[in-house]
Amino acid sequence: MAKRLSTLRPSLASAAIALSAAALFGILIFTVGQQRASADAPRLAGSVCEAQLLKAMLAENPDANVEIPPEFDKPHPTLEACESHDLAWSDDVEGPNQPIPFSHLHHAGRYEIPCLYCHAGTDRSQAAGVPSVELCMGCHEHFDASYDELEGIRILKEHWEAREPIRWVQVHRAPEHVQFQHQAHVRAGIECQQCHGRVEEMEKIWFVPDRQLGPTAMPTKKLEMGWCINCHRDNGASQDCFTCHY
Repeated sequence: MAKRLSTLRPSLASAAIALSAAALFGILIFTVGQQRASADAPRLAGSVCEAQLLKAMLAENPDANVEIPPEFDKPHPTLEACESHDLAWSDDVEGPNQPIPFSHLHHAGRYEIPCLYCHAGTDRSQAAGVPSVELCMGCHEHFDASYDELEGIRILKEHWEAREPIRWVQVHRAPEHVQFQHQAHVRAGIECQQCHGRVEEMEKIWFVPDRQLGPTAMPTKKLEMGWCINCHRDNGASQDCFTCHY
C-alpha cells in the first residue's frame, strides 16, 4: 500500500502542476481577450467637456474610435472653457484658489473683455470695483443650460439665487497707512498690468513679483514704498509724502 502511494504522489503532483498551468493559461487568454475588447471599444464621452476633448482628438486623428452620445454633442461649453475652468482651480497653477474658478485668460484674454467692464468704477473710485454676482449673471444667464456642467457656473447661480456676494480672495494689498487711489492712476494712463501683471494671460490671479533698484542702488519689491516712488519718479508724479500718506 505504501509503495502504491509513493508511486501515486509524483502523478498527483504532475497533475496539480498541469492544472495550475492550464488555469494560468486560461487567465492569460481571458486577460488578453479583455484587453483586445477594451482596445476595440470606442472611447465614450460622459460629459460635454469629454465630448469636446474627443472631438479635438478626432480632428487630429479621423480614424480615432470615439462615441459621443447626443446629449453631450453640444457646442457649449467649449473645450477652451472646460480647460480654463479646470486650470483656474488647479493646485499646479500659481495663485490662490477663488470661490469660483474664474479664468482671466479666458475672459480678459481670449474674449478681450475690458478690465473696467468687470471692475466697474475703478476709474472713478479710490478702490477697485469688484464684480458683483449680478454683473456675472448679466452674461451667464443668457448662456446655454449645458454650461451648468461646469461647477463654477453652478456655484455662481447658487450665489445668485441666495442673493449672496462672492467672497473673493484678495491678492494685492497695500499697507493700511497707504492711500492708493485707483482712479488717479487709471486716469493718468497707468495700465492695470503694471501693478497686477499680465492678467489676460493668467488662469489664476497671483502676485507677480517685481524687484527693482532705486537711485541709491537699494533693492525694493513690488508695492513697497521704494517701488512706488520709482514709478512716481519715472512718470513725473508727486513724491510728496502726503500724496500717499494722509
